[in-house]
Amino acid sequence: MTSSPPSICKRYFGFDSFRPPQGEVIDHVLSGRHALLIMPTGGGKSLCYQVPALTLADRKRGSGGMTLVISPLIALMKDQVDALHDRGVDATFINSSLDRGQRLKRYENVAKGKYDLLYVTPERFRKPDFLDVLAKRQVHLLAVDEAHCISEWGHDFRPDYTRLAHIRQTLGNPTTLALTATATPEVQRDIVQQLGLEPGQVKRFHAGIERPNLHLEVLDVWGDDDKLKCITEVYREHPGSGIVYFTLIKTLEHFSDRLLALKIPHLIYHGLLDRQKRKSVQNRFMSESGHLVLATNAFGMGIDKEAIRYVLHADIPGSMESYYQEIGRAGRDGKDSICRLLYDERDLATQMQFIEWENPSANFYQTLYHFIERHLEKINAFGLEWLEEQIHTRRNRGRQLDTSLAMLDRWGVIEGSLDPLQIELTGPLPERLASQDHLDVKLKRDQQKLYALLQYVKTKEDRKGFIHHYFGLDSEG
Repeated sequence: MTSSPPSICKRYFGFDSFRPPQGEVIDHVLSGRHALLIMPTGGGKSLCYQVPALTLADRKRGSGGMTLVISPLIALMKDQVDALHDRGVDATFINSSLDRGQRLKRYENVAKGKYDLLYVTPERFRKPDFLDVLAKRQVHLLAVDEAHCISEWGHDFRPDYTRLAHIRQTLGNPTTLALTATATPEVQRDIVQQLGLEPGQVKRFHAGIERPNLHLEVLDVWGDDDKLKCITEVYREHPGSGIVYFTLIKTLEHFSDRLLALKIPHLIYHGLLDRQKRKSVQNRFMSESGHLVLATNAFGMGIDKEAIRYVLHADIPGSMESYYQEIGRAGRDGKDSICRLLYDERDLATQMQFIEWENPSANFYQTLYHFIERHLEKINAFGLEWLEEQIHTRRNRGRQLDTSLAMLDRWGVIEGSLDPLQIELTGPLPERLASQDHLDVKLKRDQQKLYALLQYVKTKEDRKGFIHHYFGLDSEG
């Protein structure tokens, strides 16, 4: 049968067989049953909804149906759709990167029955014109990517994901596949609940980190000289591409200077580089072999390179979730790869400071909200630096302002551009941001995540076993 999943996979993606548990997930979804897939970065999650999407499109050609993919990653949508176009797949995305003309044209095409796969952000469902267009189509399959964003206790909470139960209902409760690389048992339960489903309605597939070619190591170090020695040793002893992750840009730049002094070539990647420079660095790393890249965790989305021989963490990450995703980029070709964390106890202070910055108080949210109410015109005229000067009473509070503005934007309290700052006030301050008790729960959970990573550092037992236990792979959660 030409529309069987294996034939679809071969025709569009060139693979002769599925990796476990891809085939099982695909068959489950095609039978009309819901699923939650937890699979490491680079394990092939996208295939688990792309193959069913194309199988259904083949089987139900002319029905007006399509697969809807909800993802928070605007930066990746174009790359994903371009890759599908190269394979002859009729797919598109609709997000805020499009101008009005482009958006209306795609709305028109959706209404006419075009596209087998449509990628959107959850925030798109706030737009009545989008809902009107979507009502003209049948959604065969709903894929929720980065599903940990559903859970307030996940590491990248997106408030609009909490509307997914209502969105599913609006779409006629289609078969739903939620996908993520990282979800603890608690987050897994929350994902199912936020989708408006009962635990018994959703089958969990957990691929785990059963990759014997990854060698997980933790090395105690003291100071930058020790770290530099470790980085240069790995670079010289393990030829090939590699990533060294840093927490702070200034630390990354310091090590870059020291490596240049040693005549060790490398690339650098962080969030303060302009978009074109970041794209250039990523393209070089992906298309050329043997590059060492020094990066913050901004380097990760879209990194699907097989022959990464080492992933080093020069600083302790902020959570097991981040660490798990980042080491998952090593050794996707099945060959031996080093995943080494360089632990300097003094780095804990940096992560504790990050947790403070990422958890503004209820008083701070209320102060900022009322200031925006009174001085919106001045904020838009004078910009972010002026707002920082007005709001902050002590040094380094700018990070809290960045977090607060981002959360006000996510909750629909403000709309517009955060960079450069040009906003409008569109809603009240939600109770979750005005309640210190609620915010304290979030703060405690962030502290517990850092403590779990510290336990991982200190464990003398099997490190993969520790990760399995943290993510509930040794039980049904």
